Amino acid sequence: MTATNSLITLNNGVRIPALGLGVYQSAPEETTDAVLTALHDGYRLIDTAAAYFNEREVGEAIARSDVDRSEIFVTTKVWISDYGYDSALRAFDVSLRKLGIEQLDLWLLHQPLPSDFERTIAAYKAAEKLLAEGRVRAIGVSNQTPKQLDELISRTDIVPAVNQIQVHPYYTQGEWRAANESHGILTQSWSPIGGSYVYRGADTNPLEDPVITALADKYAKTPAQVVLRWHLDHGFCAIPKSVKAHRIAENFDVFDFALTPDEVAAIDALDTGVRGGPDPDSLNLDNAGFPIPDQGLPADQARRQRH
Repeated sequence: MTATNSLITLNNGVRIPALGLGVYQSAPEETTDAVLTALHDGYRLIDTAAAYFNEREVGEAIARSDVDRSEIFVTTKVWISDYGYDSALRAFDVSLRKLGIEQLDLWLLHQPLPSDFERTIAAYKAAEKLLAEGRVRAIGVSNQTPKQLDELISRTDIVPAVNQIQVHPYYTQGEWRAANESHGILTQSWSPIGGSYVYRGADTNPLEDPVITALADKYAKTPAQVVLRWHLDHGFCAIPKSVKAHRIAENFDVFDFALTPDEVAAIDALDTGVRGGPDPDSLNLDNAGFPIPDQGLPADQARRQRH
């Protein structure tokens, strides 16, 4: 690929690629090839999580790739069942062993735990310890509401570098993005092209919106490429997911055009306010929608133990 990813400087000076590959819902048996394809195509940011059950496969791809480890930005996340100080530290060690790396680039708290926010705070303090020790280069959160962000920041020492939240043209999250910006926190977009609707069986799809399809025709791009360009033009970091080689390549081919300010605003205006994922204010250990991390078991064995 001739396209070159742009870089965003986080609030601690670490630089993160603006576009990466997400592996949420990527089956372990498909993940390694997907990551290898992405690295070959020019991606340098790979986003996984303990709750995705594919950290090992991400690590295998990194080991097999001809891209030097120093050029790859690796993110993983700790799941809420491992919140608390000591348990979060143990979970970090498990993730690193699975990934087969010595230093992580970004570690995120996967969700807030409103029913026991003390454990959320304790897990973040564990992240601060790991950052001070140099075992991770940047730390952050995911799905934290503005109110939760304010509380976490007031009770800890290091402002998160990233808040990974659901952002796409039909759910633009203006209030949350403003809160991130006010603290100097990067907004990283999960489900950046609106796939969260599709996962959950809704017939809503921003890629079919006439505003977006018209821009795709104008620029001779796909609707997904237009939406990803919208994220980049806003200054977000986006992590689209695919295991299909042609889609992975397509999603990265967005660095040769830009939307005008009026076009960005037209896409902004498509916001419906309809969430496509869980409400972070209502999550607890019983209803969070993910399985508990597998504590080092192979993914297929962990799944069998839960069903």
